[in-house]
Amino acid sequence: MSTALVADGFPEEQVRRRARHGAGAVFPAEADYGTGLLGAAPRGLPAAPGPAAGPGGHDPDDELEQIRIVPPVFMPERLKKLIALAREPLYSDVELDTVVGGFTSRLPLYVSAFGSTRAASHDLGEAAGRQAGALGIPLVIGENVVPVNGYRSADEAGASPLLGRIAAYAAAADDEHGGVVVQQSTEDADAEVWNLVYSDPVTEPLLATGRLAFELKVGQGAKPGLGGLTLLDRETAGQVAEQYSLDEVFGAGGDRVLRVASPGTFTEEILRQQIRLMRNNFPRARVWVKLHPGRDVAHAAATAWAAGADSVTVDGAEGGTAWAPTGFLAHVGLPLADCLRRVGRTDHCLLASGRMWEGTRAVKALALGARAVGLGRAALLAVDEDREAGLTRLVEALALELRMLTSAVGKYHVNALDPEDLLLPGRWERGPAAPGAA
Repeated sequence: MSTALVADGFPEEQVRRRARHGAGAVFPAEADYGTGLLGAAPRGLPAAPGPAAGPGGHDPDDELEQIRIVPPVFMPERLKKLIALAREPLYSDVELDTVVGGFTSRLPLYVSAFGSTRAASHDLGEAAGRQAGALGIPLVIGENVVPVNGYRSADEAGASPLLGRIAAYAAAADDEHGGVVVQQSTEDADAEVWNLVYSDPVTEPLLATGRLAFELKVGQGAKPGLGGLTLLDRETAGQVAEQYSLDEVFGAGGDRVLRVASPGTFTEEILRQQIRLMRNNFPRARVWVKLHPGRDVAHAAATAWAAGADSVTVDGAEGGTAWAPTGFLAHVGLPLADCLRRVGRTDHCLLASGRMWEGTRAVKALALGARAVGLGRAALLAVDEDREAGLTRLVEALALELRMLTSAVGKYHVNALDPEDLLLPGRWERGPAAPGAA
């Protein structure tokens, strides 16, 4: 390698990496596949995996992080709670239960889809499912799990990653809270995933209690406009070559091949018809729709709700657990705050995901109109830390912060959070004058 030239102030190492590796350098380091959880990174830092995003993992360039939560001095809702309780209310009196996509959830949280990458391994997926079920929050299972891993194990006796996660969730859950959501994209439709799940005895208890949903995946925050991308060894790639396109981005002699899934084609009418088909073909299942952070996200969400969707998930550009080109992670798609602002507050169920892991970010998203927020990378990291109780402890911490923050603005149900509880960037303006003030 020549080192005669230097280029201060220019991304020299990134250019050299592309010169060394060609098309493969469009992606994060190949050695990080299966261990790195990818998502947008702050300016000046490489896309994940990489250094933490500032103190406490916050990104100062993320607008949602710039928003401040602003408690009032006078709190009439606190007075109402005081009268109802016949004592001064505490943060422990805040109620967190809500309805998420037609499911009764103990908390305004759900576990986001992990997809089919190696990072969401068999045991991690089941651990997340088991803990989510016990917590009483919904679990979303990502697309392409069946086309890549099969619906059942080779001997038809064991459970595939899809069925394993569903069974683990159902065994830990009660009959009233939470629910399982199964995504489907183009290749899943070819494999008839929803048909298989809908008629499987494993899911009958969920169907009988109204706790199964199917989610139409229109896109995702990590790579808006692209389909799923994963790395496969050559033997596995050969097994799925009929279902997927394969790209030799790491060279024909490399050990791995890029598996490319179709993003699907949507127009307003196609989306409307897809939702109607879902409602007609699977009448006992709830209908969810997942959108990438596109510039017309408000129109797409309104179209989905008008067609009968029980829930719309907006995955901000900060989201992602899978494999994506680094340029997409840093430069493509609307930030979550902008998505929420465009969609606005609505009586419909809007879900939000994108770098969710602690209470302040969740409260801001809820106040801007989300009914619940999704844990993706945070959930995977939590179960990787502790298979038995990592996610449970993470959610316990989140619940405490949600109660404290909601109480701090003088409200006692998380659904009562409102934009008035926030100060948006660029709005450092003086509040209304006191009565009689000059």
